[in-house]
Amino acid sequence: GAYALGCRNLLCLTGDHQTFGNHPQSKNVHDLDSISLLQAVRDMRDQKVFQCGEKIKGQEPRFFLGAAANPFADPFEFRPYRLAKKAAAGADFIQTQIIFNVPKFQEFMRRVVDLGAHEKTYILAGVAPIKSLGGAKYMATKVPGMEVDPEYITRMENATKGLPTIAEIKAMEPKEAAEARKARQQAAETAGIGICVEIINECKKIEGVAGVHIMAIEWEQAVDSIVSQTQIGPKYDPSRQAA
Repeated sequence: GAYALGCRNLLCLTGDHQTFGNHPQSKNVHDLDSISLLQAVRDMRDQKVFQCGEKIKGQEPRFFLGAAANPFADPFEFRPYRLAKKAAAGADFIQTQIIFNVPKFQEFMRRVVDLGAHEKTYILAGVAPIKSLGGAKYMATKVPGMEVDPEYITRMENATKGLPTIAEIKAMEPKEAAEARKARQQAAETAGIGICVEIINECKKIEGVAGVHIMAIEWEQAVDSIVSQTQIGPKYDPSRQAA
């Protein structure tokens, strides 16, 4: 179905537990996890056979298979092995959880390289620009499997120092308040993009990292600035202007 409609890349995920969604009372379905799904689609692609053993008579789906990895979930020691299992199961690329703890990611990748898994799949480091202090705090406390270095929280706090506080803005005239809010927002966004650029530049130095996955959630406009500042991508052109 998906392949016939033109889809060529397939990301295989177990997904979050249903208690994190809006139907927490629903039941688990354990027919497939991400690894067995990878194996099933890989066999459809490479062996032209369904999971039941029946041969595919027509065009087999030639998907480029992806999976996810979380370097920050517990138990940490198990995470590199799980990535290696996904690579062995058929993952052509693996994208990681958003990285806000570079030293821990460096250690994770060191173990992945020791296993040789980086030679079997393309590993994309997950990165994201922080848009606001509130967003940074939310990711640090509310997003499962996320680790945010306290230094980044502090930098986002310091980004708006010297500017009118929220309380001061509330007491301003509408036009003045709008300008003050815009100044705070721009300062926070500049700091957030700067942090993302730094993390990408650190990831570029790590053995086994093949690229980055930029997750600019509800902030796609930030991607152009991030790409131009980090000069990532084989077709990077510094003269290109944002549309």
